[in-house]
Amino acid sequence: MSHNPGKDVQLIIITGMSGAGKTVAIQSFEDLGFYCVDNLPPTLLPKFLELMKDAGTQMNKVAVVMDMRGREFFDHLIKSLDEVADMSSVTPKVLFLDAEDSVLVRRYKETRRSHPLSPNGLPLEGIRQERELLEDVKGRAQFIYDTSALKPRDLREKIVAEFSLNKKAIFTVNVMSFGFKHGLPIDADLVFDVRFLPNPHYIDHMRPRTGLDGDVATYVLKWNDTQKFLEKVLDLLTFMLPHYKMEGKSQLVIAIGCTGGQHRSVALTEYIGKHFSKDYETRITHRDIKKRKASAK
Repeated sequence: MSHNPGKDVQLIIITGMSGAGKTVAIQSFEDLGFYCVDNLPPTLLPKFLELMKDAGTQMNKVAVVMDMRGREFFDHLIKSLDEVADMSSVTPKVLFLDAEDSVLVRRYKETRRSHPLSPNGLPLEGIRQERELLEDVKGRAQFIYDTSALKPRDLREKIVAEFSLNKKAIFTVNVMSFGFKHGLPIDADLVFDVRFLPNPHYIDHMRPRTGLDGDVATYVLKWNDTQKFLEKVLDLLTFMLPHYKMEGKSQLVIAIGCTGGQHRSVALTEYIGKHFSKDYETRITHRDIKKRKASAK
């Protein structure tokens, strides 16, 4: 009897040798918009897909990692793959990550971790045992990546090239306004301080407004210092953004800060974000724009 999880589901099962890059792989699929589950026991895979169907979920891209951390269940993987293959609306693919024994041993030494099949012994013993256990699974894989000579960035690019629907690397530019008096954003990659610019806060009719209002934005942008700042920052970011993308980053957070996060930073965040929206997936957020109103209640 076949199951029907509803909408067609693209299912990627990530497995392979411990230390071959499964963590980087699952993070890469997450960046591609896949719903990701790490260390799912193989026996639970059919049930997991049934639960997705019963919940009426709209998720149609799923990636799961199955590895030797759940080795007591691993004998069931082939059986589970057969069950999933019988589901009429599921397209399962197996991505097997491999690497040379010498490379895996070196990686274990660098991380000082023990092999899951040889926790108290030599890593090479566990690696050889694992390779034998995974022989049948490797034979079922549609994709086999040898990561021996790959850096994490290279593996991410390889996965994006193979599994992205638009075949382009996912790179998002997040431009955020904030107020220094509320603290620096901990997730910022680049921070620009615009407190040196004329402050609309000291103009009575602008004080209760924000940089989203036209007259406030016009006031912030009209000064020569503002225009020189924008010229230099846009030139810098135009140079830097392609390099961040080439490095394999999935997103970059650019934070623009003024005193309270209401006027100057908001107007400039809108300007900079809209400028780069022509060439990049861009998101504009204003972290502190509502805090003054909330504190006044």
